[in-house]
Amino acid sequence: MAVQLDPQLMDILACPTEDHAPLRAGTSDDPDADVLTCTACGRRYPVLDGIPVLLIEEALPPLDAVALAPLDDEASTPDTAAPARPGTPAPGTDGGA
Repeated sequence: MAVQLDPQLMDILACPTEDHAPLRAGTSDDPDADVLTCTACGRRYPVLDGIPVLLIEEALPPLDAVALAPLDDEASTPDTAAPARPGTPAPGTDGGA
């Protein structure tokens, strides 16, 4: 269901971040989403029972940030080999012989 707020209210509502940018109903992907989207930072603020929840802690991240986020912790951790014990050759070497 699309957000239906008074147009005068929409004119004065702004993102609670330092930008204080205007908000628009829905998202670029789903204009009928029950959120208000910041035109500057892209945060999405839920509208619950017709009441916008303009708390940064309750905001959903921008859609492009969601698409770029790793799917799990493993994806964000670089692959590193365990360090060799002192006196043992590194894997793939002939051991100095």
